[in-house]
Amino acid sequence: MIGIYRNTYKNIPALTVVDSTKQDEPLPVFIYFHGFTSAKEHNLPQAYLLAQKGYRVILPDSAHHGERDDELPKQELNFKFWDIVYQNLKELQDIKDELDRQDLIKDRRIGVGGTSMGGITTSAALTMYPWIQASAVMMGSPKPVEFAKKLIQDIENSGISLPLKEADLDELYRSLEGIDLSKQMDKLYGRPLFFWHGDADPVVPFEHSYDFYNEAIDQYKNPENIRFLREVGRDHKVSRFAVLEMVNWLELVL
Repeated sequence: MIGIYRNTYKNIPALTVVDSTKQDEPLPVFIYFHGFTSAKEHNLPQAYLLAQKGYRVILPDSAHHGERDDELPKQELNFKFWDIVYQNLKELQDIKDELDRQDLIKDRRIGVGGTSMGGITTSAALTMYPWIQASAVMMGSPKPVEFAKKLIQDIENSGISLPLKEADLDELYRSLEGIDLSKQMDKLYGRPLFFWHGDADPVVPFEHSYDFYNEAIDQYKNPENIRFLREVGRDHKVSRFAVLEMVNWLELVL
């Protein structure tokens, strides 16, 4: 039987989805981050399917989301987007450390994935953590500098006045270069990487992940380790087809 357990990893609220008869055993682990304004519970379908395949799946709540929601006004939350991504990156290491402490990771088999903001977090994490064995980016951007510029342009086009000066924006872009996977493809290290993106996505540009994939495949001695799944006409919502394909692919590589 698959169990869903509420717990915390270094004060990070999370759901752990795992075969209840094996919850105390070392298992391959997959940590999955939700999207902006979403919450951990929204990713239970993929977690359940992965748990059926024998994985321990960790679904954390990001800062200002889910159990950590502090009811910030939407506009204020929007301007915290990159702060949340950076906190996700720090907390990813915290979760991994806690799993190590409890001896719950089997044979160093640990992967990371996420939807939208969670996919952006996942791509950025590959620039920081060589211990990640495999990743899945669901409609996320591996180009945070370009994506940040798009977000700023969207805000300006909406007529909202930016609380940031030009120097602040320049500093943000410089900071994001440090976690921009498109500028550090050498850090892929041939690790298995799955992308899914709808080509009608109005939120996160399809081209960010698709163009990245077409460049990154040259970095792979085994090109089957990187896969891009394009869904024609799909907008900013992960389909069941995408979830099933992600789960089946991860079973082969992690």
